[in-house]
Amino acid sequence: MALINGRPMIQRVYENCLDAKIPLNEGPGHCPPKISFDVHVVTDHSAIEAQVKDFGGQVCRIDEPVKTGSERIYLSYKRYFSGMGYDLIVNVQGDEPLLTGVELRKLCENHLVSVEDIGTLIKKRKGFNQDFCNENLVKVIFSEKLGRCHYFSRAPIPYSKNEEVEKEWYQHIGIYSYKVDALIKFCEAPQSYNEKLESLEQLRALDLGMTIKGYCTDQILISVDTPEDIKKVEGALRDV
Repeated sequence: MALINGRPMIQRVYENCLDAKIPLNEGPGHCPPKISFDVHVVTDHSAIEAQVKDFGGQVCRIDEPVKTGSERIYLSYKRYFSGMGYDLIVNVQGDEPLLTGVELRKLCENHLVSVEDIGTLIKKRKGFNQDFCNENLVKVIFSEKLGRCHYFSRAPIPYSKNEEVEKEWYQHIGIYSYKVDALIKFCEAPQSYNEKLESLEQLRALDLGMTIKGYCTDQILISVDTPEDIKKVEGALRDV
């Protein structure tokens, strides 16, 4: 509900998701697939519900206690959308105000033609820096050859034994695109040991043997985890 340049963060995220309905223009010969998007805010919070309705957004109210955001979305799917023929259920975190509809549509288009259970966004980074050691920035072990994510951690991974080699690493962006069957399997399974240890829900999927496809993005993305992050987002918006 925090204001970013005078507009609530949840409104920015919602409107960016709506932009995913616009087909990508990638030049002559590109035939964008016909994709229908529905966008809803899933929440258990009355103030958030009221704010979303105030700017004309759609809300699904789920008050049951859950461990993760994906589980709340699963309950919403079962209650309101089961049987409606969706191919993907996409969990967009409400703290990603810079994620554009273009990047979201790219994720969906690629995941629809993939055999992977889950799709997510990652960003290639370089250098041993403050971000690399920040526990709020999740790192991922990613195979460029396979395009798959092998592990996620709050710890600074991968470890470089040879300090002369410039460190390259991948930052995870907390957006999840689920095949419907994958969402059901994930949410009906108990939390795994690694998930509880790192407090990262995607580790449950890996512990279940599910596959996670990583799609690289070059977009500047700043998740809002602290009040100070609001200033960072506003600065990024000024630079656009």
